[in-house]
Formats: sequence, C-alpha cells, structure tokens
Amino acid sequence: KTMSIENLKSALPEYAKDQKLNLGALTRTTELNEEQLWGTLLASAAATRNDTVISEIAEEAQEHLSEEAINAAYGAATVMAMNNVAYRAKSWLGDDYAQVKFGLRMNFISKPGVEDANFELWNIAVSAINGCEHCLGAHTQKINDAGATKEQVWEAIKVASVIQAVAQAVQIEAAR
Repeated sequence: KTMSIENLKSALPEYAKDQKLNLGALTRTTELNEEQLWGTLLASAAATRNDTVISEIAEEAQEHLSEEAINAAYGAATVMAMNNVAYRAKSWLGDDYAQVKFGLRMNFISKPGVEDANFELWNIAVSAINGCEHCLGAHTQKINDAGATKEQVWEAIKVASVIQAVAQAVQIEAAR
C-alpha cells in the first residue's frame, strides 16, 4: 500500500471533514514552492509525534524532496523541539534567567542543507505546533529579513495547524 496524503484524507472521520478539505486545499498551494510545501508538511508531521501521520507524509514526501531536504525537515523538527522547550522555559522563568548561558548544541541550524528561507519556514511551522512564541517570532523575523512574504509564512502556519488537527483526529480514531 502506498502511503500518502490521500490515505490520511480518506482515514479522517466525518467530524474532521474540514481538515480533509483543508489538507486538500493546502497541498495545492501556490504560496509555497514544492520544497517549501513538502518540507513544511514533513516537519509538521514529525512535530505531531503521530506515527501514522509521519509515515503517511514521509512516504509521499520522498517523491517531492531531496534526501538533504528530508533531513533538513527532520532536523527542523528535532532542533526546534529542543529549542521550543528551552526558550519557553527561559521566558517563563523571567528576567533572572535572561542572561543564563544557553549551553545546548544547535549547529544544524547554521548548515541545514537547504535554502535558509525554506528551513526557516519549517522552523516556524514546528514552533507553531510546539507553542513557542519566542522561536516563532525569531524565525519569522529571520525569514522576513530574507524576503519571504507574510502569505508564505501564514501558509506554513496553516499547514502546521491542519497537520496537527489531522494527527489529533487520527489519534482519536486509533483510541476509539
């Protein structure tokens, strides 16, 4: 059986019909190029931590992404998983922790193997899923400086939102 977005759409129950329609619309986006879209889908899928969503999207993403882009999408998901936790915690701990040395390796961010703008989109999508205001703002500023449009940033956030909702529906159905 081929894994795919279509499999995810067909697995969604009636109460998630909006997500089926959203997923169909977002995979036909004109705001993002192919690498941006599929990298955002893959990084977002990884951020949901849902095995089914990851495997379905990963299988189809191989048809659209280079090995470097696949690794960069997974790299965005993992490095942002770490940074989203650490930066949220620093924020919650307040001014006493503002100058604390970060002390975590994140070299991957400087050499992701894809265009910086694409990698930044994936960091934004993952940070939106993980709920890190600091990282969302920092990476949006970086991508705006690189010339990305607000529409591209918002499109990546919409992809992340829908993939998170799809993962929740898939998880609900698996548990029922």
